Amino acid sequence: MAGLEAFWNRSDGVGRAVALLLLAMSVTAWALILWKAWLLRRAGADIARGVPAFWDAAGLEEGRARLAANDREQVLLPLLDAAAAGAAEGTLATQAHRASQLTRRLRDALHRGLAHLQTGQVVLASIGSTAPFVGLLGTVWSIYHALVGIGAAGTITIDKVSGPIGEALVLTAAGIAVAVPAVLAFNVFGKRVAACEAELEGFAHDLRELMMEPAGVGDDKGAS
Repeated sequence: MAGLEAFWNRSDGVGRAVALLLLAMSVTAWALILWKAWLLRRAGADIARGVPAFWDAAGLEEGRARLAANDREQVLLPLLDAAAAGAAEGTLATQAHRASQLTRRLRDALHRGLAHLQTGQVVLASIGSTAPFVGLLGTVWSIYHALVGIGAAGTITIDKVSGPIGEALVLTAAGIAVAVPAVLAFNVFGKRVAACEAELEGFAHDLRELMMEPAGVGDDKGAS
């Protein structure tokens, strides 16, 4: 704490602003990392349990009930509802072929689900790419601060140099420390989102085939 207090007292307005910005970026990044890790773990488990449970059901109503029980992040159930829904009469949506209507509804529901899973990815990428440059700004300003102090003193002494240079090194390290977790998390979460996307696209495709197959609809009506 004493070191942080000394760092704060030595810094001017620009150095303090850079330090506060890096702190805000770090807090934001770690909050997103923890939340997205929880979100994607739940979504992956929902998909792994919900899809097989749906296809093991005897009919659509039972399948919907099984999805509702397993779909905590609401990425599967909207696909089924979109596949089973119909467009309002008298709209442009009803003028397309039935297969095209079904494809459009499933596509829209899929995009909404993926948007939910991708929440925060842009922020993580932005923090990971800009934090080192924010730290570099603090570094450059601290070195400038040191040169101004040397020029004012007229002589080069260790006390005039060590403080600002130490401040510069701290800000450089802080920028890297903020960026590395954000970049790693962005890459890991991107891979998990892609895996969920592949599963959801497969489920949407299978739902489309089910709804377009007259025998499947007839069997469901008979079962219900």
